[in-house]
Amino acid sequence: MTTPRTEHLVLPGILTAEQATATVRGILGVQREDGAIPWFRGHHLDPWDHTEAAMALDAAGEHDAAERAYTWLARHQNDDGSWYAGYADGAHDDVTDRARESNFVAYIAVGVWHHYLATGDDAFLDRMWPTVRAALEWVLLLQRPGGQIGWRREPDGTATADALLTGSSSIHHALRCALAIAEQREEPQPDWELALGAVRHAIRRHPERFLDKSRYSMDWYYPILGGALPAEEAKSRMEEGWDRFVVPGLGVRCVVPNPWVTGGESAELALALWAMGESDRALDILRSIQHLRDPATGLYWTGYVFDDDTVWPRELTTWTAGSLLLAVAALGGHEATCAVFGGAHLPHGLPPDCCA
Repeated sequence: MTTPRTEHLVLPGILTAEQATATVRGILGVQREDGAIPWFRGHHLDPWDHTEAAMALDAAGEHDAAERAYTWLARHQNDDGSWYAGYADGAHDDVTDRARESNFVAYIAVGVWHHYLATGDDAFLDRMWPTVRAALEWVLLLQRPGGQIGWRREPDGTATADALLTGSSSIHHALRCALAIAEQREEPQPDWELALGAVRHAIRRHPERFLDKSRYSMDWYYPILGGALPAEEAKSRMEEGWDRFVVPGLGVRCVVPNPWVTGGESAELALALWAMGESDRALDILRSIQHLRDPATGLYWTGYVFDDDTVWPRELTTWTAGSLLLAVAALGGHEATCAVFGGAHLPHGLPPDCCA
């Protein structure tokens, strides 16, 4: 096993170089030889969290391991451009959930662009372009006339018309990264530009087009993390939800009013805060979840029930560790991570006719 590069993964009170190395090795220890990264060994893999963990590996300089993760996706993409929602322990031939979720499928564009920015590997981008293009084309078949994107297809292929604000916000980010890839390859995708403008308009102006999941913290911060809101709207949204979701000294609630804080949501909120230029608050959030760190593995527990002083569930997940490493990498100035989540040079798309 190689020694991870930790120069961008060291933050006082959050990670030392030794701790960062242990966390990266914790993710590598879960990754299968074929590149798959399940939540933990014996649990399932989903394409979104697999990609998040791969991005963390790139942030640590583990580019070969990250590339193997993306190669796994390319090899096991369905003929229609999608992936299933769940694979047992990352085994491509043992599908546990045959539904296909739009934000899961789209997220490969974020990971591939991040890997390219981290490595400058044009050959990798060339190899992955057909995979990214097929994935985005599948996703956009689920876009509704109002711009929002249906959140999944059922196992029988039936499209779900309902849209999730979190999912569409993540897809907004993925579309921007996909357009950046297309621009790098000099293969314009005007339909994607229109789709991006339409989903952004729905996120900003039409909350009624999405299922009401306002109890969930992800619906609060994901329009910010996904880059769909201008600065003043992002700031207003952040302040509106702060006291509802942030538990001082412990982290971020997954859902109100439940007394349960989760590492993944907390790290993602920190990343959204960093993207807004609020690094001090981002650091405070990351410090607040150090009680979730498992010293033996370097990984992080999924969540903590503070009314009962109980770690729950008893899962050390690669995606929780991955999201924390990405937040630390952004705060530490890792160029690829900053570019992908800060939105530098990412296309904005075209406005829909209603607001041109």
